[in-house]
Amino acid sequence: MEKNIPELWEWAEYYCPWCYVAAVRLQKIVPEFEGRVRLVEKAFPLEVYGGGPPDRTELELEMWLAALQEPKAVFKPFGDDWPTTTLPAFDAAWCAFQQGESIGRDFDLRIRRAFFAEGRNIGKREVMLDLAHEANLDMEHFTRLFNSDQPRAAILEEGKLGKEKFGVRGTPTVMLSDGTKLRHSLAYANIRNGKILSVGKVPCCGEGCYQATRELFEKALQHEPKD
Repeated sequence: MEKNIPELWEWAEYYCPWCYVAAVRLQKIVPEFEGRVRLVEKAFPLEVYGGGPPDRTELELEMWLAALQEPKAVFKPFGDDWPTTTLPAFDAAWCAFQQGESIGRDFDLRIRRAFFAEGRNIGKREVMLDLAHEANLDMEHFTRLFNSDQPRAAILEEGKLGKEKFGVRGTPTVMLSDGTKLRHSLAYANIRNGKILSVGKVPCCGEGCYQATRELFEKALQHEPKD
């Protein structure tokens, strides 16, 4: 039986370039805390719980600022095949996580790279099936779940919980399992009318940010769960 270990929760959206940056950093650090801290990826679809999908123009402005802050998060200009929803991506990620946490995290990052680095339409179910094949998932298991109502019900319930119980308003939101909010080391932009008006002070870049990400896990480690 797996021991009760502290958890670090990450609420994220697939449209979000900052979530992509955070995922790259978390994926690098999580092996260091294996068996000591459990990273729990949680769905927060903005089109349902955040007032609608983000504006493409603003997203294009944000993603280049995000790219400057994490060289290992590869971005390319968006093409014409723009996703009108990311719910199929959430569904697919949920299905992958049912095959194991490590498999799920790898697939989660694969979805983000498919969108931001490869320009693929992650709102299409067929693209999700292609990604599942490329990831060598158990396709019988994946397809059976993907064609059911289970993933959509699960991710919508998760997003609702985030908004109503834990006060999640945007992404990425990182917190301890008691709802104590933490913060990724990111400098966000103040965008208005399609223009960047200001940018927060960049706290770190690339390798320098991994220690800050490591400290998120350390804070979770100090927060011992009750038996």
